[in-house]
Amino acid sequence: MPARPFRFGVSLLNVGSRTEWRARAREVEDLGYDVLQVPDHLGMAAPFPALVAAADVTSLTLGTFVLNAGVVSPAYLARDVADVQRLTDGRLELGLGAGYVPGEFEAVGRPMGSGGERIAKLEKTLAATRELLAGEPGVPMPPIMMSGAGDRMVALGGREADIFTFSIRAGRTPGADPADVFARRARVLRDAAGDRFPEIELNLLVAAVGDTLDGLDLTLIRQASGVPDEELTRMPGVLVGSPREIAERLERYREMFGTTYISVFEPYLAAFAEVIKHLK
Repeated sequence: MPARPFRFGVSLLNVGSRTEWRARAREVEDLGYDVLQVPDHLGMAAPFPALVAAADVTSLTLGTFVLNAGVVSPAYLARDVADVQRLTDGRLELGLGAGYVPGEFEAVGRPMGSGGERIAKLEKTLAATRELLAGEPGVPMPPIMMSGAGDRMVALGGREADIFTFSIRAGRTPGADPADVFARRARVLRDAAGDRFPEIELNLLVAAVGDTLDGLDLTLIRQASGVPDEELTRMPGVLVGSPREIAERLERYREMFGTTYISVFEPYLAAFAEVIKHLK
């Protein structure tokens, strides 16, 4: 079977003015990316209005990367998803996660709960949202992206997701080789998916890109993951080398793990665009 072709996304963090946002959306498309993504964290851009605004000036696929299912209502989520699908001509990828930032739960007055409780809430939210969207005439169900690193979350993705994105922590088990850990989690997803595994697109979150380790700013991903720098630099999602070397590494990842959808954080938008040139 031929290898699935690569797709590339970039996660933009803040909107700025209308003019600035539209210009950045055009830049994303001009640089060869396929998907414009917006994360869901307080203090950053509100995903849905930002994606609708980007749709007006690009032909890009538009993704939430990813919504915190622990703080949303299925009724409101289904309403928003349906209208975003209408306003973007069906270009939405709906990314959902279990949530991991305590302050976001505190802000809406909800208990964060254990990891298992958050995953159960995500599963219920997805099922209810799908049911509500099925009743929306003329609205295609968007592809569902799930994100995580732990085995329970990966297994849920295998059962339910159209796209699964491995977070930076997916390559981390203390004392183990990150590539081996990542490969094992990919097998967890494969086993949970069963016959539907070939239909699932595997996404790798790239947290940093650079020619040398000294040139990498790991502040953002260190804060988000809690992983120390000496471990981060060994993770599959931290890419060091020339654009050609990084492209070859991603081709090896495709063979080893099945990852063909690559997402990068906004600070590395231009640097990773040089890698894309070798893979398209």
